Parts: sequence; C-alpha cells; structure tokens
Amino acid sequence: MKFAVILMSLLLLCITSIVSGAASPVLPKGYAVWKKSERKVVTDKNSLFYGIHYIYADKKAQRGYLADNRFPEGSRIVVESFSIKGSPAVDGPKNMVVLMQKDRRQTATGGWLFAGFGVDGKPAGLDPVSTCFGCHQKDAAQRDFVISTKKDFK
Repeated sequence: MKFAVILMSLLLLCITSIVSGAASPVLPKGYAVWKKSERKVVTDKNSLFYGIHYIYADKKAQRGYLADNRFPEGSRIVVESFSIKGSPAVDGPKNMVVLMQKDRRQTATGGWLFAGFGVDGKPAGLDPVSTCFGCHQKDAAQRDFVISTKKDFK
C-alpha cells in the first residue's frame, strides 16, 4: 500500500511538471552565446518589431538556416528587441524577448512554439496564433515559417 501511494505521488508529480512545462515555455538560459545576427533596425512604428533587434540561433537552428530554412525538431531562435534611441538609431533599453522553438506538436502554429517574454525573462502571455503566427504564415510560409534567413548571420 505504501509503495502504491509513493508511486502514485511520483506519477502525479511527473504529470504536473509536464503539463506546467507545456503551459509556460521557459526562456533558454545562455542564449546570448548562440550565433548572433547582425543588428536589424525596424522603423515601421506599426510593426511588433519596431526598434532594434538581434536574432540568436542555437546549433540546431544554425543548421536549419544553412539548409535554406528547413529546421530540425528542437531548433530554438531567440529575438531580443530594443527601443530606438536617438537619430541615428542607437540601441535603447531592451523591451521584449521572443522565442521560437521547433515543436511538431504545435499544429496551430506551423510546428513552432512561440513565446514572448518581458525584459525580466517572465512570460508575457502573448497569444502565439494572433500575435506571432499570422505574420510568419504570411511572410515566411515557404521558409518553414521563419522570417529571418542565413543572410541575417553574416
């Protein structure tokens, strides 16, 4: 009986951690050492990415970029966005961090998990379908829904 209670407790703990992990993606630690793109300046004030941003790609994502935007499962791409300060544009304060992770279970978003984070690294609660995937579907459906390409990493 005691064994059954312990076993059920462990099972419940595992299920809880799987469900909570799926519900709120975590910003990868150490992404700043991944391959970093050139600086991008977006001056369209209607764009979600208005400002200055940098793209970071882990090793799997780097292989995806080199394969003409065909990304293997588990590829992770992080985008840091900064406010524009002054003219000419200088990096202002960081205002957003976004994660894309290749996950075939995410059927509503083309096989990608999208997550937004505040500057503190806490989830921002973005709706991935309406906030992210619409533009990715429109602008990059032929490139595995990734807008950036290997040209961004000169």
